[in-house]
Amino acid sequence: MAKPGAPNAAPPAPEADSPHYAGHRQRLRARFIETTGRGMPDYEVMELLLALAIPRQDVKPLAKRLIATFGTFGEVISQPYERLVEVDGVKEATASALMLAREAALRLLEGQARTRSVISSWTALIDYLSARHAYNDTESFHVLFLDRKNMLIRDEPFARGTVDQAPVYPREVARRALELAASAAILVHNHPSGDPTPSRADIDMTREVAGALKAIGITLHDHVVVGRGQHISFKSQGLI
Repeated sequence: MAKPGAPNAAPPAPEADSPHYAGHRQRLRARFIETTGRGMPDYEVMELLLALAIPRQDVKPLAKRLIATFGTFGEVISQPYERLVEVDGVKEATASALMLAREAALRLLEGQARTRSVISSWTALIDYLSARHAYNDTESFHVLFLDRKNMLIRDEPFARGTVDQAPVYPREVARRALELAASAAILVHNHPSGDPTPSRADIDMTREVAGALKAIGITLHDHVVVGRGQHISFKSQGLI
């Protein structure tokens, strides 16, 4: 009998055949590490993300199905749980992984916004606001409270629903600004329709909040309305 390692020894048989997608996944992972994802299509990055939640299944068909359903990688991870699990093949663990990816991105962008002056890093702020609000199906109103150096103190939600249905109370915004020792504020809300054009109610509410803040020595820098892929600044439009 040949000794182990002898030239005529047969190689040991694998314990089990590797699944057909294993080699593809390894190549995909290697390309991602080499390029950090740059140039890779959305469905391939989605494959790698899904593989973390579904390690023993070919997830390429599901990745393509998600992109086809919602449009882009960003739109997929921005969906609420209820819409994600409507897609065939998406279970609780998968939906959680997709939602976690969005939360990680938001925390990264928020962290960047907190370490710089909001006014001098406007592009970074808009990136953060767009990521947080652009894909929401329900209108929500937030206030960014800033310190004397225009650094972000807190991003707080104040209302959900349309401005008419869930009015923002200027006194509540002013009271919270005093509690946080804020020196300035920026109002933010989204339009689920995707069109960021301000309504008459948006304009009236903004002027009321600006007046309430001015009365206690706090500056309202802007009101940003976020749509899908676009935004409008009240200040740039001469509305403040």
